[in-house]
Amino acid sequence: MKRLTIPQPGHWESGLDSQRGQSDRLPHALLNRVQMTEVDRLTIAYGINAITLMENAGRPVADAIMNRWSLRPVLVLCGPGNNGGDGFVAARHLAEANWPVRVALLGTRDQLRGSAAHHASLWNGPVETLTPDALNGAELIVDAIFGAGLTRPLEGAVAETLAVAAANKLTIIAVDVPSGLVGDTGENMGAVPCALTLTCFRKKPGHLLQPGKSLCGELVVADIGTPASVFVSIPPDTFENHPALWADDLPLLNQHSNKYSRGHALVWGGWPTTGAARMAALSAARVGAGLTTVAVDMSQSYLALSVYAATLTSIMVKPIHRHQDLAILLEDKRITGLLIGPGAGIGPDTQARVLTMLKSGQTTVLDADALTSFQHKPSDLFDAITGPCVLTPHEGEFTRLFKDVVDSSGHDKLSRARAAAKASGAIVILKGNDTVIAAPDGRAIINTNAPSTLATAGSGDLLAGIVLGLLTQGMEPFHAAAAAVWLHGAAANNFGPGLIAEDLPYRLPAVFKQLALLMKQTERHFSEMEMTIEFSASH
Repeated sequence: MKRLTIPQPGHWESGLDSQRGQSDRLPHALLNRVQMTEVDRLTIAYGINAITLMENAGRPVADAIMNRWSLRPVLVLCGPGNNGGDGFVAARHLAEANWPVRVALLGTRDQLRGSAAHHASLWNGPVETLTPDALNGAELIVDAIFGAGLTRPLEGAVAETLAVAAANKLTIIAVDVPSGLVGDTGENMGAVPCALTLTCFRKKPGHLLQPGKSLCGELVVADIGTPASVFVSIPPDTFENHPALWADDLPLLNQHSNKYSRGHALVWGGWPTTGAARMAALSAARVGAGLTTVAVDMSQSYLALSVYAATLTSIMVKPIHRHQDLAILLEDKRITGLLIGPGAGIGPDTQARVLTMLKSGQTTVLDADALTSFQHKPSDLFDAITGPCVLTPHEGEFTRLFKDVVDSSGHDKLSRARAAAKASGAIVILKGNDTVIAAPDGRAIINTNAPSTLATAGSGDLLAGIVLGLLTQGMEPFHAAAAAVWLHGAAANNFGPGLIAEDLPYRLPAVFKQLALLMKQTERHFSEMEMTIEFSASH
């Protein structure tokens, strides 16, 4: 198969040579608090001093405000650390542009240290005490109190001031993250919703994970002069989902393609809930599987075959009378991808079919009932996963299956998905508005393009089918999972309001056309970036 070509290798190695090849991925890397601290250290070692770095971080805040709002009174809330120093820089630039600006500080000027103290000394106006009273007369609030490293709940004057600002519906602009938002996890420790969040160099996981995603508002990433070559020392393992991560592995047609070379997908079709399997099969075919078959469970009713056959045209149906029939069918090595779960039913019969599929060695997608069927003894499932496998749980299914592996009440979504992938040996797609795709080796991708319209019955079945269709054509499982989640969201966005699950497969052709245009633009952009990385690394 001809594959879309962009300059990236097939693996996520570290080192200068591979990073130059990965230049398309680097803008989508997410960095946690520890990594960002090291980025700042390396940037200073590169030759940009701390005072200049803070100037470069604060100035874009002022620019973003002036580009989005008309002249109006601004109050900058500054904390006692570097985030507060960024706030002083932003206030100075706004004042120089003749905006009416006031500054309120948590603590006193003489308590500031380093670059924050330097930039506070350049502020010529008065400094008020950070209290709710400081909000009087302000229309725009700049939250430069605490950055992403805060891991304790907001309290006292800070919590009260932000709460009053939110209650009065004042427009809030956050520096780095909304104060009270944990940058590594997205956990809310007292943050209030912001209209705009401006961060530096790269996004953090907390910007994309709920509830952080909803609290940040518009998210802007500012270039503060950090060289991309820092990734030589800090190889990222977490990314925001984007076609640049997986497009090189996306199967595309060429003049030599035929239905057999495009793979054969097999979906288990249960009874009496047939719609889920039918929609999954349709979406597998729509993303390119050359042949798609529904294995129809005849053990409960002979009506099953007629329902599937009457409603599926390009999808084949295969009656399965006994458990042995499934094992015999899977001996056909032309079948290259398997899916069980949508409408399969919960219980020992589904357990047995899952284990038969996994024993075949074919790439397998397990969804819905296939996961819940193992809730009482998940180790039976995990021990059976020895080949390529993708699990697609929503939060309820995840909790039931991984309750002995992950404490859902005490871990963030990213950590939970990673732990589940490691425990199961499978790629895990933990679904939601902030879907996380995690691999057993620790790699993770956070998806951001899912609209609220996907909260409709059957959309998860469609996603499982898209994953299956890509895997059936030979796509690497981690990339296939990420691509499927992105395509799923893009199809929903393409349709708009009024979406029901059946609409999604018919929107995929338009999404593929948009994707081809996007990747042509991306290839040109990152060819230029490769040159930039090579230059910065050599200097």
